[in-house]
This record gives sequence, C-alpha cells and structure tokens, in this order.
Amino acid sequence: MNWRMPSETAPHERTWMAFPREGFTLGDTTAEREEGYATWSAVAAAVARFEPVTMVVDPTEVERAKRMLPGEVTLLEAPVDEFWMRDHGPTFVVDDARPRVLGAVDWIFNGWGAPDWAQWQDSAAHAGLIAAHVGAELVSSVLVNEGGGIHVDGEGTVLLTETVQLDPRRNPFADRARVEAEMARTLGTTKAVWLSRGLTRDYDEMGTNGHVDIVATISSPGRIVLHDQRDPAHPDHAVTAQLRAELAAHTDAAGRTFEIVDLPAPATLTDAHGPVDWSYVNHLVVNGGVIACGFGEERADATARAILADAYPGREVVTVDARGLFARGGGIHCITQQQPAVAP
Repeated sequence: MNWRMPSETAPHERTWMAFPREGFTLGDTTAEREEGYATWSAVAAAVARFEPVTMVVDPTEVERAKRMLPGEVTLLEAPVDEFWMRDHGPTFVVDDARPRVLGAVDWIFNGWGAPDWAQWQDSAAHAGLIAAHVGAELVSSVLVNEGGGIHVDGEGTVLLTETVQLDPRRNPFADRARVEAEMARTLGTTKAVWLSRGLTRDYDEMGTNGHVDIVATISSPGRIVLHDQRDPAHPDHAVTAQLRAELAAHTDAAGRTFEIVDLPAPATLTDAHGPVDWSYVNHLVVNGGVIACGFGEERADATARAILADAYPGREVVTVDARGLFARGGGIHCITQQQPAVAP
C-alpha cells in the first residue's frame, strides 16, 4: 500500500471527537466538570457549521451529550476514558492509487507516556472502532505516537519533536531512523523535520512532553505558522526563538526553505499553576473555515484571526474560547480529528 496523510486543508468527510466523561481529566468540582462539557460542546457546534461531526460518547454520558450537542452532531456510543480524539483516535490516510480507499493508522496509545494519572485503555480502542465504522482499512503500527505529535503538508513533509517520538516512556528503543521509516510507511512522508522540544507547560504532569501541534503547523507547503511568545518574562520566549532557528535551518520534502509566519501568543503569561501554554497554533482547519482558539483577550484573539485568515485564504475564521481545554492540557486541535474525503 502507498498510504499518504493529506494536509488538513484537503477536503474533509467529517470531523471526529469524543465527549468528556467524569474522571481526573474533566475535574473534581461541579463547576470544573460543567466547564469541560460546555467547552467540548462549543467546539463541536462550531465545527458542525462547516462539516459533519461524529462524537464518540461513553454510555454514561449519552443523555448529557444529547442535551448539550446540536442535533446535527452524530453520536456513536462506545466506552470512553480519555477524550482527546486527535491523540488516541485514528490518523486517517489515503492511497492515491486507490482513490476510493480510506486508511486509518492505529498508533499505540499509552496515555502520553503512561503517567500514573492517565486512563487510556478504552479510548485506545477507538482507532479500530472508528475504522470499522467508516469502512477504512486499519493500518497497524508498533510506534507509540499521538496525532498531536505530528503535522504534515500532504506532500511528503512531517513535523516531529524529539521529546515525543523518542520519549523513552513511549518508544524506549526508537531512534530517528526507525521513527522516520514508520512515518514513511504509514503517512507516506519522505522528509522528517525534527524540532528539539515543545512549549514549557507541556512538560508538566498533565502535558504531552512536547506535542508539535501546539507550537507549529504547516499551513501550506513551504509555509509554517509558528507560536511566537514575545514577552521575555515567559520561558517560551527563548523556546520559540530556538524553534524558529531550527526551522530556518530545515527544508521541506521538496527542498524549499520554510517561510515562517509568527503567530503571537496572548498577553496572559501565567495561571495558578505557572506559565501558560496558550497558543493560537492549536487550531483546526475545516471545510471552508478555521476553528481558532480564543483566550478572552479581544485584541490578541482578533490579531490571531487576521493572521489565520491570511494563512488560509478563503476560509472563515471562527473563535471558540479554549481556556477550558488548555486548563486540561490541550486545545481545539487536540480534541478533533479530520477524516479526509475520498472518491465516492
């Protein structure tokens, strides 16, 4: 098979999500839980304006999901523990020689390195469940990986971070060559662009240890949108400068040097737990639109919308308050997974 992961900007059949359920990630208090339910539901409603949404829902949460989600969101009942669909769900691929065939890469998911607090066994089965539901060919992988740990341009380039794919808690025997070979087999990539790390907060207890989808994305071949922390008081000021230098030294699969588009971080620097990782890079591209993270900062949110509108011409940029997601360790891109359209 010659599998290829299309760019996120390619046409979608639908977006997949998982509805929250009670547990450590959702929160301990009623207010925390309600914030989580409301934020996931708001993202689903925003995406559903542009394309179909299917939500995997735990049996214990079906009635709540029916009450909170728009009627056009389709529900698929199955056990759920974690609900970050980008990471535990399938990564969809296509085969250009078989245009009607959809593939679904089933990475090994171990809760971002098997931390003590994580529960992932139920959601780790979602890739197989969803593949069967949509009639996709399951592409099994022995690599521990998450969808938030990769970004592709659809033309052979993949962004990776050393602290994710080479994490000894994930892949203790992996090296760059093994990872790159698996990316080539499952995603059809020919050039891996390795970044040294992710954002500072992402290395906390509930972090992913450096997912690329919160710091950089390929908006079009040869063009990277990069998180830009401009305040020297924030530790990511130095991190993003380092990443910019690393990207400037790379070329993509076609041999192009990258045009780097800076996407400024919000003004807020800290919360009760330390430096925040609020990032507008963690957006979702949908059919005709972009679902952007908002942080309650009118000026910064508007600046991000303008930059994203330029990066994705012809798409409507819609902001959804993502603070309830980032408080739990991720953003809009992290809770969604696009299913590319294939020939009928």
